[in-house]
Amino acid sequence: MAGERTLKSMASYRKRYQKADRSGRSRLLDEFCSMTDYHRKYAITLLCRVIDGSPPGVHRRRRGVVYGPSVAHALESIWERAGYPWSVRLHALLPQWLPFARTHVHGLTPAVEAALLKISPRQIDRLLSDKKRREKHNLYGRTKPGSLLKHQIEIRTDNSDISGPGYVEVDLVSHSGPSASGEFVYSFNITDIYSGWTETRAVLGKGEAGIVTALAEMRLELPFPLLGIDSDNGSEFINHHLVRWCQTHQVKFTRSRPYKKNDNAHIEQKNWTHVRKIFGWDRYDTPEACAAINVLYRGALTQMQNYFQPNVKLVSKERVGSKIRRRYSPAQTPLERLVSYYGEAGVPLAVKRVLSHRSRLDPFALSEQIDAAIERLTRHQFGAAKKARKLVC
Repeated sequence: MAGERTLKSMASYRKRYQKADRSGRSRLLDEFCSMTDYHRKYAITLLCRVIDGSPPGVHRRRRGVVYGPSVAHALESIWERAGYPWSVRLHALLPQWLPFARTHVHGLTPAVEAALLKISPRQIDRLLSDKKRREKHNLYGRTKPGSLLKHQIEIRTDNSDISGPGYVEVDLVSHSGPSASGEFVYSFNITDIYSGWTETRAVLGKGEAGIVTALAEMRLELPFPLLGIDSDNGSEFINHHLVRWCQTHQVKFTRSRPYKKNDNAHIEQKNWTHVRKIFGWDRYDTPEACAAINVLYRGALTQMQNYFQPNVKLVSKERVGSKIRRRYSPAQTPLERLVSYYGEAGVPLAVKRVLSHRSRLDPFALSEQIDAAIERLTRHQFGAAKKARKLVC
């Protein structure tokens, strides 16, 4: 009987508490705590509980499924064809890719398309969580430090003063496989710090003259003037050939601190997304493989990454206690960021040409071209390795 009276009293107090104003709630809390000897915070928890709600220990029923299997299937298809971008970038590219997806993704109805347009990055993470389990690899550098001219080239550790395109970070990614012996292909990567625009060329070996030739070719492909380069301390960059080339073309040359990869954070991130995710850790060491990789770098792969792949930029960092709070700009493709920088009226002719070229491209078709080219390259490498083993035997 005492238990029943307590429950009735609790229900009565709960109804009165939820209807009372602030001062009335305070008086009720004093009365309730003196009667039950509960701590004030625990009393607030009891009195704020939903009337006729579930008793303690019983979980409330979860909200129903909002995005069904058809939405998940369409999202996975676009995510795969886009090269597995993270949720914020995928969310930004969906409006641009959906018109093309109607002819490439099975089951993309107007209802599914509407759901994809309103889905949040957090929900994207939930829907794709089962598909994101994959092996992770460690990336080991094979760069030999260069001492020539090292102390004559200015060190740059911060890029916060860069407010426009033209200043790039450069680096090499080795395709040596499990052994660094002999000559093999490198991917020579340059990334614009402001826009994220990336150009890449494959070079066989890392000879000084070959690096300068590749850089000169990529400079002509950029839709903006090349104003400065920032490299690590490898001998492929710290040499007289590159210094003379920069002086001739009035390009500022700076370098990072030794063993401080954060000084080149932009290019280090692109080494993963634009090279390792595409070509993996296999060994490529023939002129034919180098030429096949360059077909991708000069065409579909670079177009996909600069025209149709949004990225985010770090705007500010703030220390809050023991943590650092980072704020990012909205996700944009490198081309969109260039257009925003120049403004609609002042867009240079080179950028207008790129915009015109993008309007004639289908990102799904580009993705299929990339996959087919990589598959041909893999078959060629497998055939060459098999033939080499037979010769050895």
